[in-house]
Amino acid sequence: MVSLDLIVIVLYTAGIVLFGTIVSRRHRDVRDYFVGGHHVPWWAIAGSIVATETSTITFVSVPGFAFSGNWTFLQLALGMFAGRVIVAALFVPAYLRGRLLTVYQLLGERFGAGTRCLASALFLTTRSLADGVRLFATGLVVAELLRGVPGAEATIAAWIPLASSNISLLLVSTVVVGVATMLYTYFGGMLAVIWTDVVQFVVYVAGALAAVVVLVSHLPDGWSSVVAAAAPADKFRVFDFTVDVTRGYTFWSGVIGGAFLTIATHGTDQLVVQRYLCCRSVREARTALLTSGVVVFLQFALFLLIGSMLFAYYQTSPGAILAIAPDGRVPADRVFPAFIATAMPAGLRGLVIAAIFAAAMSTLSSSLNSSAAAAIADFYMPATGASRTDDHYLLVARGLTAVWGVVQVGVAIGAIWVSTRVIDETLGIASFTNGVVLGLFLLGTFTGVGQTAAIAGVVVGAATMLVVKLATPVNWQWYVLIGAGVTCVAGMATERLRSIRHPAH
Repeated sequence: MVSLDLIVIVLYTAGIVLFGTIVSRRHRDVRDYFVGGHHVPWWAIAGSIVATETSTITFVSVPGFAFSGNWTFLQLALGMFAGRVIVAALFVPAYLRGRLLTVYQLLGERFGAGTRCLASALFLTTRSLADGVRLFATGLVVAELLRGVPGAEATIAAWIPLASSNISLLLVSTVVVGVATMLYTYFGGMLAVIWTDVVQFVVYVAGALAAVVVLVSHLPDGWSSVVAAAAPADKFRVFDFTVDVTRGYTFWSGVIGGAFLTIATHGTDQLVVQRYLCCRSVREARTALLTSGVVVFLQFALFLLIGSMLFAYYQTSPGAILAIAPDGRVPADRVFPAFIATAMPAGLRGLVIAAIFAAAMSTLSSSLNSSAAAAIADFYMPATGASRTDDHYLLVARGLTAVWGVVQVGVAIGAIWVSTRVIDETLGIASFTNGVVLGLFLLGTFTGVGQTAAIAGVVVGAATMLVVKLATPVNWQWYVLIGAGVTCVAGMATERLRSIRHPAH
């Protein structure tokens, strides 16, 4: 018998695809398709930014962080807000000064086509690999949850009779999320992405709040049980002033490293910058960006609260954790999914699984649309001299959305048979490429270096970050700062050497 949970999940997935395909108006050209005609309200942009930042990994791992540790994750959220303030002041006005489709067009205007293509190619490569693996990670979580839904595993194994029912669950979870997201992104473009992001934000926050209510009901003394169990274990500690670059989630790595990470992701990455381009004005773009920072902070606090409550739940109900892990050792990032699968009531459990779908789809849809925008604006339109008709470019834009969807689903499926270490390395790509691209933008904004020096800076910066990542214990929260700094120094040094060798230039 198919359970109520499975019905909720199927109805949600079908509903969000239908909503995404009908919410957007008819697109006349690629500007409508990629930036919504520059008339999206700021509050929708803010919700979309938050939803895009919140992947399935965030939804399940942040509670796990508090379960096994404390609330020091919030230090990173403070840095993320500080980074937003800098982006709002320095970057946003330049992006809305013209009629851009991608952030990398600014690099083309400053340095030349070669630099624009290099930065865009880095973005496309990083997005395809990292978001494909994130889709795979989503499949892992959803498959684990579906295993707890009565009738789901047997039904899916009957549909796709592979050697292992676990592989069947994982494959179906991955493909359903990928294809459903691809469909509404293909038809609806950026407007569909933004408005479905808003809906999905509401859904996953509702799912998180539902988990809070259920957790309180399972604790013998409600909130008092949380305080009694978590406070003595130092679970509510927020600040850690340790000075150690090999440790993450300290005050310094969170605030300084988190600020630079956000300057890169929210100031130079097409995935987020594309949302500012949808705004009516600089003021609205800034309001959306800063509001999203406040919401992200509160959202992380909610997820961390769930982690503390889970700690109290398993402290007061030791038999519950033994039921899912006979040795009593359950990985932190599986604690929340395990609670959802075993303790949430039918129907509500389906809502929370749908919330995890929502977190995944919001990130993936943004990735597909921004990748298509970069491919057409930075490569295809320049190659054709922007001489084709609006209908032609709109058709190509939709085709590229589908192409990147297939690529990312393919990466996700391939990751099923790849070792965990390779997956970890792939997810780490964004950490050091973001710093290199940020360095490029800083060179273009604050120095007078030319294209040759800028590209040299990128090469040296990327090589340095590869060494830092593979051969040093430096924590990833410092990667963007190091990558941007090395790229800037190398670019300026190269320009200085060129000026010495060729004084006339």
